[in-house]
Amino acid sequence: MAMRNHSTITEFVLTGLSDDPRIEALLFALFLVIYLLTMMGNLTMLLVIRADSHLHTPMYFFLSNLSFLDLCFSSVTVPKLLKDLLSEKKTVSIEGCLAQVFFVFFSSGTEACLLSVMAYDRYAAICHPLHYGQVMSNRLCVRLVLISWGLASLNAVIIELLAINLDFCDAQTIHHYTCELPSLFPLSCSDFSINNSILICSILLHGSGTFLPIIFSYARIVSTILNITSTTGRSKAFSTCSSHLIAVILFFGLGMLRYLMPSTGSFLDLLSSLQYSVITPMLNPLIYSFKNKEVKGAVKRTLGKYLHYCTG
Repeated sequence: MAMRNHSTITEFVLTGLSDDPRIEALLFALFLVIYLLTMMGNLTMLLVIRADSHLHTPMYFFLSNLSFLDLCFSSVTVPKLLKDLLSEKKTVSIEGCLAQVFFVFFSSGTEACLLSVMAYDRYAAICHPLHYGQVMSNRLCVRLVLISWGLASLNAVIIELLAINLDFCDAQTIHHYTCELPSLFPLSCSDFSINNSILICSILLHGSGTFLPIIFSYARIVSTILNITSTTGRSKAFSTCSSHLIAVILFFGLGMLRYLMPSTGSFLDLLSSLQYSVITPMLNPLIYSFKNKEVKGAVKRTLGKYLHYCTG
């Protein structure tokens, strides 16, 4: 991913989250804890889903893919952020910056697709419970995951080409803690209006293509739940999709805002970026475990087997 020959700089300088060493030390401790919780939570979800046969269903197949993706998504930005919080000079090479741009879009794009697929899974489970096993066959589940990864890869490649075609001459300070394409546009000495328009169109197409199926699925889900006469039945039906709905709101809320609004380097930019790239990967396993009796039961059974093996 080499830059064009007339780019005269070889690295960027990141402003980071703070220039006060004491605040940076506190932020380092905070984000280290967040990163460790993210790793531990998502790895636990992966191991429990794999180890417990009760969770070998389409819903948890998609959830295991989401947990793996959250591991990758968090690792794209947080380790570099932790390193910079301990460094006086926060720099990143142009090649490293472009690699980060690609993997941020690839990870976030795949997560958007997976959340859309999971919404369809919840629609099939609630609206067509008698035919759920036939509708969500193993072959279809694998295909949906492969399509999610494929579409996100294609979208990330298109956006990466926009970044590679930028020319950077003098300005090299990125007013952010990581490399994101909206933050690179103001540094370009070439006309980036077309690139920006393509970026917005790409995000709108990918965003609407993944978010609209979620809206349609939940419209049918809500309609079905309202037709259930039993209060207990309504509560049970809603509880099966409430975790997913919370994850959708967290991810799409500030994630779309970050890339559709102009980059200003403000606190809101940093907060929205931290929300979807750092906080959400940590919260997803907590959301799905705390609000799901099956997952909590599987964790207890897995820990029981492990303790029995260790003490036996």
